Amino acid sequence: MHIKTEQTERHTLAVLVDNEPGILARIAGLFSGRGYNIESLTVSELTLDKAVSRITIVTSASPSVMDQIIAQLDRLVPVHKVVDLTVQGAHVERELALVKVVGTGEHRIEALRLAEVYRARVVDATVSSFVFEVTGSIEKIDKFTELMAEVGLVEVARTGIAAIARGREAA
Repeated sequence: MHIKTEQTERHTLAVLVDNEPGILARIAGLFSGRGYNIESLTVSELTLDKAVSRITIVTSASPSVMDQIIAQLDRLVPVHKVVDLTVQGAHVERELALVKVVGTGEHRIEALRLAEVYRARVVDATVSSFVFEVTGSIEKIDKFTELMAEVGLVEVARTGIAAIARGREAA
């Protein structure tokens, strides 16, 4: 007997919610309670009166599980709208990382050279360390940190994904 299993795909969801205490915990609880993993999570206020927030969630799931996730999110009372940016089409995703590298001599020179190639900015420097700010795709940041590991990487802080649809339509 051959059992067909659905392939998992990475999806980026934009969830518009009332900005009220506990909503993030409820959404995170929805994911954890059903065994879904959140790969990235960012939250920001959208309106001037701070009444509505946008939660950007990156997760991986099969198409049928993704349909379940979206349906369950839609059922939460403070949720206004759930948009699967991956299904909707072309969208822009970016992440910011702060990368601390310690080293002297050739390691220091190589760290600066790599930072230039990856368009990372020096946001802090001492005689023995740098903190770089790098912005881009997950893959770009992963590669940058991988290369910096060879020249003295000691710490990384990442923001999580910010994403927005291309074109005229808003989430």
